[in-house]
Amino acid sequence: MFSREWWKRRSLRVRDDKVTKAAELSLRESLLPLCLVTILFFLWGFSYGLLDTLNKHFQETLHITKARSAGLQAAYFGAYPLASLGHAAYILRRFSYRAVFIWGLFLYGLGALLAIPCIKAKSFAGFCVCIFIIGNGLGSLETAANPYITVCGPPKYSEIRINFAQAFNGIGTVVAPVLGSYVFFGFDDNLALQNVQWVYLAIAVFVYILAVVFFLIELPEITDADMQHQAAETHAGDADQPFRKQYRLFHASFSQFCYTGAQIAIAGYFINYVTETRKNTDSALGAQFLAGAQGTFAVGRFAGAAIMHFVRPRKVFLLFLTACIIFVAPTITQRENTGMSMLYVTLFFESICFPTIMALGMRGLGRHTKRGSGFLVAGVFGGAVVPPLMGAVADMHDTAMSMVVPLAFFAVAWTYALAVNFWPWYRDTCDAFTTAEIGVRDREDGVVSKSVVDEEEAVGMEGQTVGEKGL
Repeated sequence: MFSREWWKRRSLRVRDDKVTKAAELSLRESLLPLCLVTILFFLWGFSYGLLDTLNKHFQETLHITKARSAGLQAAYFGAYPLASLGHAAYILRRFSYRAVFIWGLFLYGLGALLAIPCIKAKSFAGFCVCIFIIGNGLGSLETAANPYITVCGPPKYSEIRINFAQAFNGIGTVVAPVLGSYVFFGFDDNLALQNVQWVYLAIAVFVYILAVVFFLIELPEITDADMQHQAAETHAGDADQPFRKQYRLFHASFSQFCYTGAQIAIAGYFINYVTETRKNTDSALGAQFLAGAQGTFAVGRFAGAAIMHFVRPRKVFLLFLTACIIFVAPTITQRENTGMSMLYVTLFFESICFPTIMALGMRGLGRHTKRGSGFLVAGVFGGAVVPPLMGAVADMHDTAMSMVVPLAFFAVAWTYALAVNFWPWYRDTCDAFTTAEIGVRDREDGVVSKSVVDEEEAVGMEGQTVGEKGL
């Protein structure tokens, strides 16, 4: 059972200069690995939704200010650059996607286990350290899972694929506040903190089981050579340019920083907003309202993915991000159900922005794909910067007035949406992949790519092993 060949197939190291069949996986062939990786999206959606609920919970049980409670977001999202540009990026480029999945799950489980004694000690600083470890784990998972979902399968469906997978992230953000409303609020402080401990113990057990599953399964590995092949097939991008000249990538990363910071800030202070602006709303009810808002977020991702079947993803992105700006602005002055409903609509339109920036930003990177994905994930660091700014404004004025902070960051992120729609240098690269036919039909159809090299002819190619490819 555990033969040498069995262990060899589960090796965590894959040569990046090797072209594999993953460069042209069909829809059918990519289905199983995508389903497995999609589970990870639910995991960090759940963790993120739990964090938003804990933000308000710790304000009450540990008696801390709004600005200080944002330390949770700062620790969580502050870990992302360390992972996406540091240890996870190193493992991804030196080993494989599967190795990063296992590493990320290990760190996630470790942080969850260490959180238990910190909660018992009622140490907010200690819990922030644990959240930092969890953030490193989830940052590692995002460093691998987002690009994997984007590149595993036909390129023309990349935005649809990542938005559909990210919709399960949205489902996780719905489940967490609902759970929080029942196990964190409505109890005395000590019992509520005990409930938090049980939640993190369950998380640790689940993610370690999942890590074993990822070790046992066989995932098709997508190498830099595969992505260079895709870029050449679509005749798009500046893959032959050095990394420092991938200016579209850096613009996308900055947009990701601004957008993600705004999104995290709104969700992090959603409960504060509704309890302050809506009469007869306590924290438990506010958590349920947050779950409803995250539900519209999840619906928005499914809806956005469906719309992208008929409308170019870059156009859908521009429409949705513009709507975020339009609908978050009234929350500054409106109160009661009107203000809350504006946040609901804002979360609906936020839905597709993060994954679509991710997919569009990776267009045409070729051999720089893995390194570039780390920069895009590092943009999540905005979630560590913007919430404390919003918390400071909320402490000085109120939460409604602090909505001016995410509004400003949405406006800056909007520059990338404008560029991919109206600047030919951006637009043409995006469209080249959207119209590509690589991997659209299964190999059983007998249709193969013009670039496919017969495996027998490829044996002599230095440093490459080309597997069977086709559409």
